[in-house]
Amino acid sequence: MENITKKFYTDFYNRTNGFIPSKSLNQNIYPGDFFQIQKGEVVVLGNIFKNNVVDIDEVVFEYGVKQNEYNWNFSNGVTKPYAGRDTGQNIIEGNFGYSKQILAFKEFGSFFFTSNNPEAVRIVNWNMIADELIIKLTQVLYSFREVYVVTESVTTENWSLVISGSDQGELEIASETESAGLIELFGQANSKTIQARDIEFYQKEEKKRPCFFKAKKLIVQPEKLEVFISELITARTGVIDWANNFFKYDYKSEQVFTPNQSAYNSQTCVLDMLQANQLTPNTALQYFKWANANLDDIAKMFINYAY
Repeated sequence: MENITKKFYTDFYNRTNGFIPSKSLNQNIYPGDFFQIQKGEVVVLGNIFKNNVVDIDEVVFEYGVKQNEYNWNFSNGVTKPYAGRDTGQNIIEGNFGYSKQILAFKEFGSFFFTSNNPEAVRIVNWNMIADELIIKLTQVLYSFREVYVVTESVTTENWSLVISGSDQGELEIASETESAGLIELFGQANSKTIQARDIEFYQKEEKKRPCFFKAKKLIVQPEKLEVFISELITARTGVIDWANNFFKYDYKSEQVFTPNQSAYNSQTCVLDMLQANQLTPNTALQYFKWANANLDDIAKMFINYAY
């Protein structure tokens, strides 16, 4: 079954101009954190500042960068089929009126997300340290072939996320006043959920946790990848004739070369095929570059690892 949060992660990236929620959402992510995606999880391995990978005096930070709040409040497949006034009873205060509203979720994975006052801390002069990081992360201090470095992280005063587990998902919410919009309704401080049906994920964060980020990812230089694929195709030419001769067995098949798709997508296979001492601190920049983490990397968080 498709992961319940995949639609949210994809929409989040598109709506917030490239930010990605951490996975898991309870994880703090800071500028300078370097991580890998392992079995669908963001695994933080260190921080380039805490680990003294770069000189902190070389780096410029910008704090409290305001984000467009409209882009940080959105939903997908959620409607409000009912809104009205109702009456409740309190032993001390007697009868009281309140607004009751029902939210309906269209399908599995339908969600809404609300947040308040999103702001970022970001590395301003990334380009000044980018080459140094390649050399140190791949050769001098570490031997990474795949790694991400966080360049910007966002906190909010609070956020809420609700995701439905079916096409029958519903939330019944009570508040002091009726709200015209979904986001305004759930964002009210006095709103309370009084009943839920088929809600698979429901999380409210009241602290300024930095769990949304932008990152750079280490990739192989495109020209090196093209050369590798060309050499791979050449190397596979005539392999059936060679096999028939070497194994002294008549493999009755025709030479049909279909490039393995992983050869196009994998970055590490290029490096695995290098001869000894071909990749050094002096040549690292010929093989590596940085690119923005994107939807391809979100997809890596939702690969099904079950066998």
